[in-house]
This record gives sequence, structure tokens and C-alpha cells, in this order.
Amino acid sequence: MPNNTQKNVLITGAGKRLGAASARALHARGCNIVVHCNQSLVEAKQLVAELNALRPTSAVVLPADLLEVAAVQQLALAAEQIWGGIDILVHNASAFYPESIAQASEQSWEQLMGSNLKAPFFLTQALVPSLTARRGCIVHMVDIHAEKGLPGYPVYSIAKAGLEAMTRVLAKELAPAVRVNGIAPGAILWPEQDTDSDAQQQILQRIALQRVGDVQDITRALSFLCFEADYMTGQILKVDGGRTLFT
Repeated sequence: MPNNTQKNVLITGAGKRLGAASARALHARGCNIVVHCNQSLVEAKQLVAELNALRPTSAVVLPADLLEVAAVQQLALAAEQIWGGIDILVHNASAFYPESIAQASEQSWEQLMGSNLKAPFFLTQALVPSLTARRGCIVHMVDIHAEKGLPGYPVYSIAKAGLEAMTRVLAKELAPAVRVNGIAPGAILWPEQDTDSDAQQQILQRIALQRVGDVQDITRALSFLCFEADYMTGQILKVDGGRTLFT
């Protein structure tokens, strides 16, 4: 269902998986999409070609290393210049891999904190003037493990907990002009490196609805927060099939 007012959207980590699905969903609502990527440039270009075939000049790709603040600031500037400003900012890019507290290195700390927490903060900072002027909104892709932590993933869990806290404090800082909300997905897409069927079955047993979710479960929540949730800010929507009822 197209939206009556065309919005300009920047989605980080939008070259594939959930980011690409988010780009398709908001594009279908009539939005122009800036597809950010880092290592997924081939997939990002294919996605942009797909979107532009549906509606010419409605999507562009902007590569950037989100671990570098200067690159983040340049991404914000370039995104603003394409269509004159950004209305919706979706923080989707995320490094995710296991590393126990005994194994954790400064490099992994910088990478996990950088992609999941530092980059969203500084990208938001750079886009505040545009988002404020256009009374825009921000959506953070958090994680159900931000609240209680995922064993074996301490740095990742800490970073996502920080992103959840940032959702709430920025909702206060940027009100009333900019709404800031988050989505905490449960088991939607298995990690690309996860092939352990026994572990997957153990996760399914802890989900009330007894099934893995679909990317559309997340994109519907995203669309709601962007277009229908005018009186919501500082909230985290858990889209997890009831998994957090048992963890």
C-alpha cells in the first residue's frame, strides 16, 4: 500500500538479508531508498537495479565503512544530497559472531561495538538536522538478547543493550520532532554461519509459536513504526514468536 507522502530512507546494511527485505518493503510504500553497504556491494547494486526497474531513480547504493566516523559523516552528507534530505533512518547493519569473555579481543570489541552502537550514534548525530527539519523517524534493529544477554556473545549483547538504551534516550533528546523506536527480532533468519540443526531445534522449543518467523514479520513492524505509529517513541517492539516468554 503506497504512502501518500514520498519519504527518503537510509537503511544501513541493506545489501542482503533483513536489510534488503526492509528496503523492498519501504520502497513498496512509495519511499526512495538509500541502500548502504560495506562488503555486500554486488548484492546492493543488484537490489538497487531491481528497485529502479520498478520505479526509476528511486534507489541508490552508498558504500561506507561504518567503523570510521569520517566515513559515517560522509555517508550522511551524501545521503542527504541525493533527494534533499532524509526522512527515515533505519539502523540495520550489525556485526554478529560468538566470542567468549576469555576470547574477546580489542579488535572484536571495536568491530562489534562499532557496527552495533557507535555507528548508529554518529550517523544519527550527522542526520539530526535533516530528520528534525522533516519531522522524521529512526528505527533501530535491536535484538531480543539485548535485555538478558546471549551466552557466548557478551560483546554483541552489550552492544545491543546499548542500542536499546540509545533508543530510549534519543527518543527524549530528539522529541518532539523525531520519533525513535526499535525492533527486537527473534529467530527470523538463521545466521549465515549457523548450520547446527540440533541447536536450531533447541531454539524452536523455546518459542511459544513453535516456528521461525519470516522477514515479513519484521518488515511489517518496520512499516508500522515508520507510517502508522505517530504517537509512539522510545519503544522496542519484540517480534519473536513469544521466545522471550521462556528465556
